[in-house]
Amino acid sequence: MTRLLAALFIISTSAFAEGPALTAPKVRVVAARPVNASARETVTGQLGPSRLLPLGFEVGGRLVNSKAVKGEVVKAGTPLGNLDTEIINAQVAQAEAVVMAAEAGAALALDVAARNEKLKAEGSVSDLQFRQTDTQAKAARAQVAQAQAGLAQAKAGQRKHFLSAPFTATVIDAPDTTGGMVGPGMPVYILMQLDPLIVKVTVPESVRGELKLGQKVRVEAIGSGAASDDAVIKVILPSADPATRRVPLEISVPNSDGRFLANSLARVLINVGEERAAISIPSTALGRSGGDHVFAVDENGALKRVAVKVMERGNTSVTVQPASPVTQVVDYPTPALVEGTKVTQR
Repeated sequence: MTRLLAALFIISTSAFAEGPALTAPKVRVVAARPVNASARETVTGQLGPSRLLPLGFEVGGRLVNSKAVKGEVVKAGTPLGNLDTEIINAQVAQAEAVVMAAEAGAALALDVAARNEKLKAEGSVSDLQFRQTDTQAKAARAQVAQAQAGLAQAKAGQRKHFLSAPFTATVIDAPDTTGGMVGPGMPVYILMQLDPLIVKVTVPESVRGELKLGQKVRVEAIGSGAASDDAVIKVILPSADPATRRVPLEISVPNSDGRFLANSLARVLINVGEERAAISIPSTALGRSGGDHVFAVDENGALKRVAVKVMERGNTSVTVQPASPVTQVVDYPTPALVEGTKVTQR
C-alpha cells in the first residue's frame, strides 16, 4: 500500500511539473520593417475656396441682361450682367447738356472780362465795372466745374448698372431669368476662386515650433480619395484658438485640375521634425494598454515589452519609433500577455 501511494505521488508531481510547458501561449510573430520617417500630425478640415464673393449692383433697378452661367469659369473683367439703363442714360445726356451750357456761359463771361480788362487799361471802364465782370467770369468757371462734377456722378451711376468679374473665378450662382427688380447691394452672383483651395485646421501648440511657412504637406479628400503632396502651409497664426488652445493653420491646396471639391472634408498630414529611424508594423501589432507598445520575443522565448512612439498611422500599418531595437513583433497581442511570459511561435 505504501509503495502504491508513493508511485501515485511521483506521477502526479511529474504531471504538475510538465503542465506549464504544455500551456505556454502560442503567438504569431511578424517582421518589423525598418524605415526612415518623421512624426506626423493628422488633422481634418474643410476645403474652402481661396476667395468667395457674393456680388451685387450698388444701385437698384431691373435686371435686363445676364451673361454668366452657373459652373462657368470667368476671367477678371468678364461682363456678368447689367440693369436697365434707360433712365440713367437720360440723366447722363442731361448732365452733358448742362456742361455744354455752362461752358458756353463761361466762354461769354471770360470774353467780357477780357475786353473790360483792356478798356480798364485805357481808362474807359471803372474799377467797379471790371471787378463785376471778373467776378462773373469766375462764377461761370465754377458753374462749369459744378456741371462737370454732375456729369461725372451721372456716368459713375451709369457704370454701376453693369457688373463684371473682379477676379478669375467659377460662377456658383447666377439668375435663372431676367426682368426682375434687384435692390442695391442684393447678391445676384456668387463667385468662388477654386484654385487654389484653402483648408483651415488647428494643431497642438507643442508642434508649432516644428512648422514653417511654405512647408509642403499632404492633403487627402475623405470622400473622393483625391490627394496632393504639393499643398503648402500658407499661414501660421501667432495666436491660439481660445476654445481649443490649438494653433490655427491655413493650407493652400493646388486645384488646377479640379480634383478637389470646395466645401468637402479633407485629411491633412503634416510632417513634424526631422526624419528618424523607425519601424513599420501591422496596426494589429500595436498594444495600447498602459501606453503604446509592442511585444518582442527574446532568444529565450520570453516576451519583452518595448514602448514605442507612434509617428504615422495608416489604414493597415503604423510607423513607430521603438525605445530599443526591434526586428520582430507579436501580432494581435492579447491583454493576457505580460513581459517575461514564455511563449511559443506558431
